[in-house]
Order: sequence, then C-alpha cells, then structure tokens
Amino acid sequence: MALLDDNRLFPTDPAVRGLARELYETVKDLPIISPHGHTDPRWFAENAPFPDPAQLFVTPDHYVFRMLHSQGIPLEDLGVPRADNGATEQDSRKIWRLFASNYHLFRGTPSRIWVDHALQEVFGVTDRLSAASADAIYDQIDAQLKTDDFRPRALFERFNIEAISTTESAIDDLKWHQMIRESGWAGKVVTAYRPDAVVDPEFAGFAQNVAQMGEMTGEDTTTWAGYLAAHRKRRAYFQSYGATSSDHGHPTARTEDLTQSEAAALFSKALQGTCSAEEADCFRGHMLTEMARMSLDDGLVLQIHPGAMRNHSAPVETRFGRDKGYDIPTRTDYVTALHPLLNAVGTRADLTIVLFTLDETSYARELAPLAGVYPALRLGPPWWFHDSYEGMMRFREMATETAGFYNTVGFNDDTRAFCSIPARHDVARRVDCAFLATLVATGRLDRDEAPEVAHDLTYRLAKEAYRL
Repeated sequence: MALLDDNRLFPTDPAVRGLARELYETVKDLPIISPHGHTDPRWFAENAPFPDPAQLFVTPDHYVFRMLHSQGIPLEDLGVPRADNGATEQDSRKIWRLFASNYHLFRGTPSRIWVDHALQEVFGVTDRLSAASADAIYDQIDAQLKTDDFRPRALFERFNIEAISTTESAIDDLKWHQMIRESGWAGKVVTAYRPDAVVDPEFAGFAQNVAQMGEMTGEDTTTWAGYLAAHRKRRAYFQSYGATSSDHGHPTARTEDLTQSEAAALFSKALQGTCSAEEADCFRGHMLTEMARMSLDDGLVLQIHPGAMRNHSAPVETRFGRDKGYDIPTRTDYVTALHPLLNAVGTRADLTIVLFTLDETSYARELAPLAGVYPALRLGPPWWFHDSYEGMMRFREMATETAGFYNTVGFNDDTRAFCSIPARHDVARRVDCAFLATLVATGRLDRDEAPEVAHDLTYRLAKEAYRL
C-alpha cells in the first residue's frame, strides 16, 4: 500500500488535473536549488550516519514536536535538550513510539505529507505510521541509516540537490564549511551571512558578540567605523565559503536611514546596554539599510524574514532555550516600514532584496504592489507556517496578479529537517503546476507558455536570484 496519492494536490476537475499532471512531469525531476535553509553543515563535513529515526524525524524538528507538545506531551519526553542540561528522554525507540502513537495529530497538516513522503520515497516504508507499526518502521529505518547509502552526502546526491545554503551566525568560524571544502567532495554546500547576533541590541550577549567580531576581524568594534568595517570583512569571509546571501530575522520589517552620527550614537548606546526598546528597533532598522548598501558593493542577496514574536513562552525559553516552537506570527507593515530603505536603494536594479512574510494579509495589499514596481525587490515564497498547499496557493492567487511570476524567487525550503527537503520541493512543484493549469483552463495563460513558467518557478528563478 502506498502512503502517497499520485495525484495529491492536483485539481479535482479531470481536465485541469490532467494538465497539471502533464506540467508536473516536466519539472518533477529537475535538480533541487535550496538557496536558504538551516541544515547543519556538520552533517556534510563529517558525513557520519544519522543516529536513529527519532533523532532524524522527531527531536530536531520543531514542526513535529510543537504539535505533540500542543497536546500536552512534555518536550522532555521527546528528547528535546534542556538549556540547563536537565534530564530528557534518551531512549530513541521510546520517543519514536510516542511520535507514532500520536501520528494522527498530523492529519491534514503539511508535516503529514512531508513525513509520509520521506518514509515512502527515502526509506521505502509502505505502512502508515501508528502505534502498531512503530517498531517495524523504526527497525526498517534504523537498519538503513547504518548503511553508506543513507549517509548525508549520499542522500544529498540521491535527492538531486544541485546547491544548498546553510545559515550561520556572523561570528561562526565556518569550520564545517572548511572541512567540506578540504574533503574534496563535489556537493555544493554554501553558507549565508546571518548577523542578528551582532545587529540586534536585544540579542543575548550583543556587546560580547560585537567584541568577538572585532577580535575575528582585527577591527575596533567599539567604534562605528570599525563595526561597519568588521561586517564587511565577515561578509567577505562568508563569500569565500560560497555565500551569496545575507539573512535577517527581525521582529518587524522596520527600516531606517539615519545619518552616520545618529547611527554611531545609537550604536554606542547599544554597546552600553542602555537602548530603549524603540531605540533597539530603530538600530535594527538602520542596519538593514547599511546591509543593503554593503550588498551593492559585494553582491550578497539581502533576505528579510520579519514578523515573528520569537520565544513567546518565557518558561519554555528558560527551560529549553531559543527556537523551540514558540515563535508566533504577528501583523507586519511593509509599506511604511520599508520606505526609508526603498528611498535609499529600492530603485537599484543591481540589488536584490527578498521579502518574506508571516502575515498573509499583506500579499495583495502591500508586498505584491511593492515588488511589482521597485526593481530591487523580489518576493520570497510562503514561509514557515505557510509552507503548505494552502499557503502556496494563497500566495500565487494574491501576489501573481500584481507582481507577476518574475518578481518572485521560486521556492526555498527553509528547513532543518534534511529528509523533508525533497518532499517540500515536490509539494511546491505540484502546487505551482496546479495553479498554472488553472490559469490555462481559464484562459489566463497560453498552454505553450505554461511549461516554461513551471520550469522557471521550479529551477531558474531561485538559481538566478541567489546567483547559484
């Protein structure tokens, strides 16, 4: 019995479904361009076997453990590490059984499609995951993980990944990327510059992080000029390991274009830890404009991921640390917030700024009109909570009429869950082909144009936008 329906996510009308299927056949086997994500470069550097099914599918995946936790299952029981190194479940088979016995919780969610896809297409599982099948499926996956064919590099090649970008802090030493390079392996794994720890005055240890950046670059980061010079040097170092983008995860999309003296004064307050919340937000906003100007010099694509209230639960953050499923979307303004940045650099065709959102109400009202006129802007794909059939379809329906296809950047999977990468790209390809088939069926796109657009959305736009 197959876990996956061959016609999943295609329209129900037989004629439109047939066209969607025809388009999908032309793109389903194209290489994967994964220009932004959070896979661990250590996997590819050491090429060690993944430990076991639970540590592959459950413990590191916040999509999985947040759903289980929402039903009252303690994170400790899922093996999620505690910030204080307190006790958590270490028996991976027990964790897997708990996951399997609650697998019904994922009905109707994108996680169900991703996990089923990985089970069937990667590990050859044909039985639905449940309490009854848990041990047999665990044993099947565990046995395969012990073989060379299921090591990270072999899976990378099997998944037909042409290029993948990880994301590292500005003060990361990139030792895993160096090890990948020195290994001689041909897989293209590049990094991306994530400076949140040294541009956000409210980030834990901000002043110490800035001092560390100074030590790494030989710049005096107690001064504004030295701080900017240190960023330039770190960006260049990241580019030496293949970086083509920077990534910025800010609470809001706010940008500012301060005078250098105003920015220097704010920076001084940030180092002293005396910024108000408003001043910290202002400094973050100005640094987006500074990063955009640096991109004009060095060519890095600027990605803005705003609009999440991070670590919403203080008790969970205290007990388990950051990024434990408690990041919640907020309303986000783009028109006013981006105005200073766009006034400064928005008409530059030699700059690429990719906008993401967790606020779907902004698609038609703000994001599509902005990207539909400013040469520097492109729209990133549905992200995080909206990385789903419904989210992707809403994006295409609301953004295309104003921004078109060519002011978007295709698809990126933005995931830590390595085995879900083919699944996520497959979902995106199916949704885009379904959307294109509907346009053809309703006379809004010529049939001979549809295969070219499908190819662009699947492959070309991401590769060209991110210079991969």
